[in-house]
Amino acid sequence: MHAHILGFPRMGIERELKWALEKYWRGETTEAELLATADELKKRHWTIQSEAGLTLIPVGDFSLYDHVLDTVAMLGAVPPRYGWDGGELDLKTYFHMARGDADNGIPAMEMTKWFDTNYHYIVPELAPDTTFTKTGNTLVDAVESARSLGLSPKPVLIGPMTFLLLAKEVEGCDRWKHLDGLVDAYCAIIRELDGLCAWIQLDEPILCTDLSDEARRAFAKAYARIREAAISSRLLLATYFGAPGDNLDTILALPLDGLHVDLVRGPDQLPELLKKMPSNVTLSLGLIDGRNIWKTDLDASLRRITAARQQVKPERLMVGSSCSLLHCPVDAENEAGLDPEIKRWMAFAVQKCAEIAALKQAAEGKGTPELFKENRDALLARSENRAVTDDVVRERVRAITPEMYNRASPLAIRSSIQHARLDLPLFPTTTIGSYPQTTEIRRTRLRFRKGELSEAEYIAAMRAEIAEVVARQEELGLDVLVHGEPERNDMVEYFGQQLKGFCFTQNGWVQSYGSRCVKPPVIYGDVSRPAPMTVDWAVYAQSLTDKPMKGMLTGPVTILCWSFVRNDIPREEVCRQLALAMRDEVLDLEAAGIKAIQIDEAALREGMPLRRAEQADYLRWAVDCFRLTAGGVKDETQIHSHMCYSEFNAILSAIARMDADVISIEASRSKMELLDAVDADEYPADIGPGVYDIHSPRVPSEEEIHSLLKKALAVVPARRLWVNPDCGLKTRAWPETLSSLKNMVQAARRLRQEQQ
Repeated sequence: MHAHILGFPRMGIERELKWALEKYWRGETTEAELLATADELKKRHWTIQSEAGLTLIPVGDFSLYDHVLDTVAMLGAVPPRYGWDGGELDLKTYFHMARGDADNGIPAMEMTKWFDTNYHYIVPELAPDTTFTKTGNTLVDAVESARSLGLSPKPVLIGPMTFLLLAKEVEGCDRWKHLDGLVDAYCAIIRELDGLCAWIQLDEPILCTDLSDEARRAFAKAYARIREAAISSRLLLATYFGAPGDNLDTILALPLDGLHVDLVRGPDQLPELLKKMPSNVTLSLGLIDGRNIWKTDLDASLRRITAARQQVKPERLMVGSSCSLLHCPVDAENEAGLDPEIKRWMAFAVQKCAEIAALKQAAEGKGTPELFKENRDALLARSENRAVTDDVVRERVRAITPEMYNRASPLAIRSSIQHARLDLPLFPTTTIGSYPQTTEIRRTRLRFRKGELSEAEYIAAMRAEIAEVVARQEELGLDVLVHGEPERNDMVEYFGQQLKGFCFTQNGWVQSYGSRCVKPPVIYGDVSRPAPMTVDWAVYAQSLTDKPMKGMLTGPVTILCWSFVRNDIPREEVCRQLALAMRDEVLDLEAAGIKAIQIDEAALREGMPLRRAEQADYLRWAVDCFRLTAGGVKDETQIHSHMCYSEFNAILSAIARMDADVISIEASRSKMELLDAVDADEYPADIGPGVYDIHSPRVPSEEEIHSLLKKALAVVPARRLWVNPDCGLKTRAWPETLSSLKNMVQAARRLRQEQQ
């Protein structure tokens, strides 16, 4: 029986890859130095897996930016605007695709969420003239490197159908016309790998979504040809983030050697699978949660392996992670700051590798009774811990009434009241919340945490930063201001640190995109708000200006989605607890005189189940939680919300039901295509489609922003169109921020003049 994972976190325990990338981008290190860091991390991670007892080691899961972008490069599917002329793809072009070419004004490729995770991938582009050619030898080189260390490598590829179906069609392209050329390139890659490794893993998470009959036929056609390319190596098709459901028969008809299934997100699929599995196909059981940090119930997992062994020969079974461990932190061992009792309940990537190996050994009768006893004791202690349950919180949830979800008056009435109160011009300009987090800001926060600054000194330093941000916004001529959030390390962690029921890691970093990492808080118990969290900062910022100052909050759904959430009660119940806590903050901001309050729900779309049949129920409770958060304010208080990479069109009716007064969305990388399906009557609130991409250092011109606004104006009525960047400006530097915002304000003024 093989033990394996689908992939390992890339960044390193100390985020070594992040620092190496950012130094390289700043020109402080060479390409050779960057690649040396990457090579050292790959080998370190392989060693961790091997020493834990895993028998197949994934290679090709490591990336300098994104594994989907790596696949674009491997297939030679580089959009022509980057000027690549074939041959080995250089790093300069690779990073231009990811981040844009600021020197030449060339935008980056689009980026969006990887299925229902908080990881962002670069979206492949398919034009009518796109061609595919196997490019480079990075995967073969990784296989050879792992073999030289005495390991058994398992190369990992995004499957051709997932790649094809996630790609964006441009210039009137029909994706299906590219199927043959795409499969040709995949076959060339697999022929190179064939014989170098026992197994080749092809990731097809798209099989856990709703597929058309055309897509199912294309799967059969593609894999018939891929089978011919793999003569000596065996093919493992990996599904994850759910169960294949009605796609199972399509999968089982493919000429595969192995099938991996996610038994964490699709726990009920095993009985049907065992009945239908061909006797010559290996079944890989994804029993260890690749997306959360809690210990696995090893006894329960072993029972599932035992059930599978009754119908599948032991040599035809594998045990593994549900999905890649990319979505987990690296190692819990060094988390010295955690409550030892809570830490005892956790397993990060290193510990998950050990859990998988322990299950393999136990299934083979070799057993690790000490580990199983330790696991059993930890799970029991967690279930009995009194800090997990708060009776006051649970009673408050039970006492929620229907009226608490609703604003006092309909949107049209509120809008008139708010417009009169705020007195904003046509096309009001604003930003999404954060401003550049400079080295000095981070240093000040660190010194405060270490006790090197008193609370009074820290507050004075943060107020000075806020005053500077407010002054710069006034100088730029923005209409609705923000305080810049210098006191916040992260839009979720900041709130979690002030809410009961949360705990925090020191090194629990996970990759969000590129070099950007987040450290999700951990929700281990019932949630409540002991005291106001943002009111003093907002009130101080408002005292510096006569213009409206937005109070800035993160919404309950986003806090839920961007945290590691307890798995002992339903997510819906956790979200309602969060909504009540954030409702208290909203009402305190309003009472303090803040006229506009932004409740970010960047993750609303991300949290939606992949299957249409399950989406309505999720959207019901998710939208209810937003309404519960905002429902207590007066008509005169303007409620904003922000969504990034949210496929706005797919959930327009749900967004309308949120009943926010203003919604801002990511739209620039798609060149406003996100607005194509917007019906002004169906969605009656104000909209601020992002007019420039904050994930790239490139400064957009006034003309470019004006052009995007004209496109938006074709869909959104002038009186309801706001002007803002795609997202917060935390990761950008001040020079590019000021230049971009100056052009944004000028473009809005120009459009305003054209409308008069």
